Amino acid sequence: MAIKALIVDDEPLARDRIREMLKEHPDVEVIGEARNGREAIDSVVNHNPDLVFLDVQMPDLDGFDVLQKLNVEHLPAIIFVTAYDQHALRAFDVHAVDYLTKPFDRKRFAEAIDHAKVFMKGAKEPDTARIISMLQEIRTGATYLERFAIKNGEKVFFVRAEDVDAIEAQGNYVRLSLGNSSHLLRDTLNNIESQISPRMFVRIHRRTIVNIDRVKEVQTWARGEYRVVLVTGAHYTLSRGYRQHFEKFIKLGS
Repeated sequence: MAIKALIVDDEPLARDRIREMLKEHPDVEVIGEARNGREAIDSVVNHNPDLVFLDVQMPDLDGFDVLQKLNVEHLPAIIFVTAYDQHALRAFDVHAVDYLTKPFDRKRFAEAIDHAKVFMKGAKEPDTARIISMLQEIRTGATYLERFAIKNGEKVFFVRAEDVDAIEAQGNYVRLSLGNSSHLLRDTLNNIESQISPRMFVRIHRRTIVNIDRVKEVQTWARGEYRVVLVTGAHYTLSRGYRQHFEKFIKLGS
């Protein structure tokens, strides 16, 4: 069954951009648009959308005003869209599942859709840990390592950080795993961890970091530990000491 989406923004070009990006998500159906807060309230009441892209700043009623006038027991999943990140904490207060800061790209948009889908499947709370991490990057202007430089004989080639499945400590080196290949880099795991994006990578063991977007499943294992299985089939131990941190990204059952 398609996810019914409502787009709320006072700027026509902004609404068009969201509608255009949604063409890459055929399981999401746009059932309407609203140009202001009052139209948004009417549309939510009359059309009962599953998901609302809600502009924070509109001339009559802003996004938070809209939510305050709706039935809190039957709110759809909300993705706030705005050029101003100072509204972030208020977004968390009303349980937005994500927060898109203009301008956003297709990858970031797809992440927001994925978060909304997880939330609609029964997650008790939105994934605020990742949202907070993103907003901290925006506020501080933090930049993270985008490519690893790998020396091979007399040549140096580059590996994109987003293509790395896992990073493991091996003595004075770290091993970068990518699909069926791997590369050694002379560095420490702690130093690498300080340079890579916390939105993309999460430490699961004192010797292992994984790309959170490559995680396929988590299996129960011995002695209170878990096994993290990636889409490639590779698997790594999630130790008890890192479980609480890992659960900020993926909720584990009891």
